[in-house]
This record gives sequence, structure tokens and C-alpha cells, in this order.
Amino acid sequence: MIEVGTTAPDFELDSQLADKSYSLAQFKGEKNVMLVFYPLDWTPN
Repeated sequence: MIEVGTTAPDFELDSQLADKSYSLAQFKGEKNVMLVFYPLDWTPN
């Protein structure tokens, strides 16, 4: 479990909307980042 106030490790993810990738480091000190995982509606329980 990550404690409140712990710095997140840098990582890179590909965009699903554009041919581009984003890293957490590029937003540091500029914007807040929220990462959400959404299982598809038809994913079985």
C-alpha cells in the first residue's frame, strides 16, 4: 500500500486516443495527474 504523500515512481503509458506516449515526469510540478483503470462493461466478475 502506498502511503499518502509518497512520490509515485515515473512510468510511461501509450495514449489510446493519439499516436503518442506520456510519462508521469512530464507533468511533475505542472499539473495534477489521476490514473484510472476502468474494466470494460462486458468484463466478467
